Amino acid sequence: MRIGYFDCFSGISGDMTLAALIDAGVDHRAIREAVASLGLPCELMFETVRRGGFRATHAKVIAPHEHAHRHLHHIEALIDESTLTPRQNELAKRIFLRLGEAEAAVHGIALETIHFHEVGAVDSIVDIVGAAVGIDLLGVDRFEASPVPPGRGWVKAAHGRMPLPAPGTAELLKGVPLAESTVEMELTTPTGAAILTTVVESFNPLPPMTIEKIGLGAGAREIPDQANILRLFVGQVASPADGDRVWVLETNLDDLPGEVVGYATTRLLAAGALDAFVTPILMKKNRPGVVVTVLCEEARVAAMEEILFRETTTLGIRRYPVSRHTLRRQPTEVATRFGPIQGKLGWREGHPATFSPEYDDCARVAAAHGVALREVYDAAHAAYNNQRMSATIAPEGTASEIE
Repeated sequence: MRIGYFDCFSGISGDMTLAALIDAGVDHRAIREAVASLGLPCELMFETVRRGGFRATHAKVIAPHEHAHRHLHHIEALIDESTLTPRQNELAKRIFLRLGEAEAAVHGIALETIHFHEVGAVDSIVDIVGAAVGIDLLGVDRFEASPVPPGRGWVKAAHGRMPLPAPGTAELLKGVPLAESTVEMELTTPTGAAILTTVVESFNPLPPMTIEKIGLGAGAREIPDQANILRLFVGQVASPADGDRVWVLETNLDDLPGEVVGYATTRLLAAGALDAFVTPILMKKNRPGVVVTVLCEEARVAAMEEILFRETTTLGIRRYPVSRHTLRRQPTEVATRFGPIQGKLGWREGHPATFSPEYDDCARVAAAHGVALREVYDAAHAAYNNQRMSATIAPEGTASEIE
């Protein structure tokens, strides 16, 4: 799987994102053409600069100062009238929608009445639209990012002097791990935060990957003792067909009835856990207890922890990411003397496929025909083997041994 990883050690802004995409190899002409189709009075330029002694690309928008403010529907109309592809159009609108929803939340007014101030100016529109085009043209399957430093101090905005992170930026960064910074300036802007939180699926340290390209996007200012640069790593990680990363949550319990523990695991599975199981242990003072273990995707960690805290007496939960290696899978159906039975095929490239009948389907058939469950399992495996020999089942997109 090809990923893009934003290393936001010096924050992120719209122009830094756009510049990093160009520096990572996106064709600047395609972005310039897309921006020109918006019909705005501006010129987009890219130049090579140095930040903290390091070479980087800087994106600069030259446009006259504007006094008018735009609503969301004005910006969406500009995008709709441009030459952006449907995917680029949709992404640009999603970024602006995130901005609008954040502003509406902090001001307590309806989304339709929000005036885009700084982020509705020509340069910010160009940054967001250009970034949307660049993200699409970069050709990665997934984006990840580091924790984000918002910066320290104050910023002067349309509504006056504001502490950092500015209210809109803080709203956009809800749920995002923040990194500490001693720099007295705005490192992460609302535009940068909106782009980041629209496209990034997880915020973690740099994953194990084979790096193909590194794009360096320069911020507008030099920062003492720090390179004001956004790094964009592009490379390969294990394919989801071969491996992915999930989270393990664990907690020890020694003061709950078994019924409550069982109910908690049922709730975890119903809420989307990949797995939830209980292991007997011997705790301090030789008290018997259990470990409740949950396996889940990163996006569901908060929901799983909410259930554990609500349904158990735990005072704390251990959590850590793990990698897992999984077989490619495909649902299949076999015809038995009891009727059709659902199952799954699992396989690795160059290895024989394995067939696993679905328990629920087998149990239903066993009960309906008054036979032993193992008899139904045997019939399902035999049916699969017969069909395999006849080359009637093949995992989609593979050259299987059953052909």
